[in-house]
Amino acid sequence: MPRLTIAAGLVGFAAVALGAFGAHALDGGLDSQALDWWRTATLYALVHAAAALAIALAGRLAAAGWAFIIGTAVFAGTLYAMALGAPRMLGAVTPVGGVLLLAGWALIAWKGARR
Repeated sequence: MPRLTIAAGLVGFAAVALGAFGAHALDGGLDSQALDWWRTATLYALVHAAAALAIALAGRLAAAGWAFIIGTAVFAGTLYAMALGAPRMLGAVTPVGGVLLLAGWALIAWKGARR
């Protein structure tokens, strides 16, 4: 699963870079709501990048790993965009990413239950 490994590494890299950017370059430039969105996006991106990497290294459950990668892109991406001033109506798309993240965890649980 080298593609999943690469994707997980890129998502993890982006999460750290964007987290640092938010903490330093945007310091004082975001209101409290935008800062909360930024922090939530970064936390979820880091957690799910690590989970996707673990899946890739285990060589199992690729569907769950890709659900994490795509879900993170949608979930965190919309939060980052709104924090930077994108229309709040973009928040209607954020749950789509959340559902993909939940699907990834559900796939892991389902696979575990089948063993």
